Amino acid sequence: MSDGKGDVWVEAGFTELARSGVEGVRVEVLAKNLGVTKGGFYRRFADRAALLAAMLERWREGRTAAIAQQTSLDGQAPRERLKAVIQLYSERLNPEGMAIELAIRQWARSDENAAAAVASVDAARLKHVAELYRATGLEAEEAEAQAFLFYCFIFGQSLLFVERGPRKRSQLVAKSAEKLLI
Repeated sequence: MSDGKGDVWVEAGFTELARSGVEGVRVEVLAKNLGVTKGGFYRRFADRAALLAAMLERWREGRTAAIAQQTSLDGQAPRERLKAVIQLYSERLNPEGMAIELAIRQWARSDENAAAAVASVDAARLKHVAELYRATGLEAEEAEAQAFLFYCFIFGQSLLFVERGPRKRSQLVAKSAEKLLI
């Protein structure tokens, strides 16, 4: 899918998805945003459904590769790797990435292809983090439960607003993360 031509349409699709949800990902809107005619789109994609399928595939592949890379030990102890992943997701807030994640999850509520992509990504995320927990000495079932809590924390903390500002948020996240690093 990385032929170059479709990539700009897929990226424009993600930008619009983050801004207005899957309903906003329309050929006319993307062409206008890119400053091109719709003809370029139809030379690359058969229709809107083909673009949406390409977007889901790119997202699924990207998120799956990211978690594999983020959880790779590379000589680190499992606890240190877990700590690094928590820091990555809690200290470097990525508003556009989170907007895309939330929009795809909303889309998954009414579309089986989007639901399959989300399920695949979630399974990969849980599998890789559970492997880290198993490497700390936990039994498989306990490691899976910890991985589930880990992701509930990762995504939940990014959605919560802390009244007392970024410093308090940082302290709260750090103290909470300690509980996940058994």
